[in-house]
Amino acid sequence: MQQKNITVPKTARYFILGERSEQIEQVWIVCHGYAQLANYFLKNFEDLNDGKTLIIAPEGLHRFYWKGFSEKVVASWMTKEDRESDIADYVNYLNLVYKEVLSGLKNKNVKVNVLGFSQGTATVCRWLANNKVKADNLILWAGAFPDDTNFKTDKAVLDKLKTFVVVGDADEFIDEAGVEKHSSLLKENNIKFELIRFKGKHEIDNATLLDLQKCL
Repeated sequence: MQQKNITVPKTARYFILGERSEQIEQVWIVCHGYAQLANYFLKNFEDLNDGKTLIIAPEGLHRFYWKGFSEKVVASWMTKEDRESDIADYVNYLNLVYKEVLSGLKNKNVKVNVLGFSQGTATVCRWLANNKVKADNLILWAGAFPDDTNFKTDKAVLDKLKTFVVVGDADEFIDEAGVEKHSSLLKENNIKFELIRFKGKHEIDNATLLDLQKCL
């Protein structure tokens, strides 16, 4: 048996919070976690919609029923099956979303903040490592750099970013040992980052998000 891959056109979607205008100073590109949909995930960022901020929520290219065949529909970014193709597909997709959104803004000095949540953290890390887009801040929320990160080859990209790692103190998927392990890994590879903790679980904490925005 021989596997053959073919590239096909696909319709993908993303959601926007805010209105394109000359007043836009920041663009947030926020990538959801496993088994979420972008339109629902985007609701976590409504308080950022201040007339000067545009929030973009791309959606994973794989939609499926969460349970059975009639339950809610959710999405993911990839699985372990044919993973390299999935990564290439979502990197190309995010490049197109970025180009479409940024090309429509008159302010060419807009600040770009990229946030990945849970599974979305690996997604945004691989995307930015592709080095086809410019971003100012990288926020890894309730997640980490993926295991396949090459910190040596990617360091030139990462050094251009201000990196934040945000984790709740009661995150049910990340224990303190995991936080320490990830922090040590970044320090060993000379990746500058700021670790932010909040009281909460595997979720976007509104107060922490607003405090973070003030630092960007």
